Amino acid sequence: MGLKSLLFALFMLPGLVAASDGVPEQLKLTKVTDRAYSAIGATAPGTYENHGHNNNLSFIITEKGVVVFNGGDNYLLAKAFHNSIRSITDKDVKYVVNENAQGHSMLGNSYWRDHGVPIIAQNEAIREFEHQGDAKLASMKRRNKEKAEGTYVAVPDIGFEKRHDLDMGDVQIQLHYFGPGHAPGDIALWVPDEKLLITGDLGFHQRLLAVFEDTETGAWIESFDKMTTQLDPEIVIPGHGEPTTIDVVTEETRGYLVFLRNAVIEILEQGGGLDDAYNIDQSQWSYLDTFEELAGKNAGRVFQDLEFEYF
Repeated sequence: MGLKSLLFALFMLPGLVAASDGVPEQLKLTKVTDRAYSAIGATAPGTYENHGHNNNLSFIITEKGVVVFNGGDNYLLAKAFHNSIRSITDKDVKYVVNENAQGHSMLGNSYWRDHGVPIIAQNEAIREFEHQGDAKLASMKRRNKEKAEGTYVAVPDIGFEKRHDLDMGDVQIQLHYFGPGHAPGDIALWVPDEKLLITGDLGFHQRLLAVFEDTETGAWIESFDKMTTQLDPEIVIPGHGEPTTIDVVTEETRGYLVFLRNAVIEILEQGGGLDDAYNIDQSQWSYLDTFEELAGKNAGRVFQDLEFEYF
């Protein structure tokens, strides 16, 4: 399926019915394929106003039930997402998969745990959430206030290292860990029969990616390359942004990482310092949301990371 066909295939489904407590009863869904849907999150930081829904929550309908990708930021958001799933199918949710250890991927696990759904994540993500889950929960509660009701730390109960396959009857779903990326334990979901790839936070679209203190940008590029070399997707649901093609995600993720690393390396080779990194001209990426908030921070963190390789 080419880009034109993909664009024709996507449409928005009614949803986002506000509840009395301000959390929506349902989330608006985008139909990506006949079996795959996604609730596209805001291309902005998680806020009280967007209920922490700033990443993509997706699901795949199979013969044996529904597979959910991302637990959600909190209990009530996960509940709203579940209501959206129920508006499409009466099949039970059989698995929830966490894309990484970030709060907006794992904190909603509490809802799914209460409903007896097995939760899957990569081993490194599980270890990170075991150690940092309480801190992530406290941060979310400060932001979401009363909308955090019901949320608790629910550590995934199924872990894997490199690959985990789900036999869902009429379709096989593969979970892949290609190596370090945006956050600990970043994984991608692959549906070979549909050539559908859910990149998780290995892939960004429509918003500038964030480089964290524990983000290994060089390793992220290597992981991204492994993903695109081993798989041949026609449709991509990125971690952030609307469904698109792999070429677009490659430009806005790998392209940005390579650009920023090369710019910092040039500064280091010329004997420049941190201030020079903050002044890198990143204007070619200014069309992406969160550019103003993240561009300078990203440059500073990449500089501090790479300077150890030169001194």
